[in-house]
Amino acid sequence: MATYQDIRRQIENLTLDEQLRLLEELAVVVRHRMFVKPKCSIMELEGLGKETWDGIDAQEYINQERASWNG
Repeated sequence: MATYQDIRRQIENLTLDEQLRLLEELAVVVRHRMFVKPKCSIMELEGLGKETWDGIDAQEYINQERASWNG
């Protein structure tokens, strides 16, 4: 794999027009990476907020919620 210094030396060997073209193309790539958020998986939310439910019986909670519907 080429190092930064290797690439830099190669760029210095390009013509001015080629360097400007490369610079413009790199700007497009960088702008795209800055503004495009990586896609996240819904699975990354697994377990989020689980501490909220610690010590709460799920069936009892459901029963209380249903009872509240009837006033």
